[in-house]
Amino acid sequence: MDLTRHARTRMQQRGIDAAALDALLDFGRVARAGRGREVVYFDKRSRERLARATAVAPAKAGVQSACNTYAIVASDGTVITVGHRTRRINR
Repeated sequence: MDLTRHARTRMQQRGIDAAALDALLDFGRVARAGRGREVVYFDKRSRERLARATAVAPAKAGVQSACNTYAIVASDGTVITVGHRTRRINR
């Protein structure tokens, strides 16, 4: 996983660990964000796939927090930034 310095800083500031980002990139839903970028986030189906793959109920506090994250990914696969999702992502 290739991260920009900005993404590493935001991960540290927002308390998002590398395991949560890996799960997001593996199981998250991808939507176009404009200018060749994509936003990766968890929707209902991706949360279910994550729960089946890890055998962890998504209602637990740590997993629920990880399920409310998003990442902006460049066209070359570099993670530009990460954050906590507080609003709905329009598709």
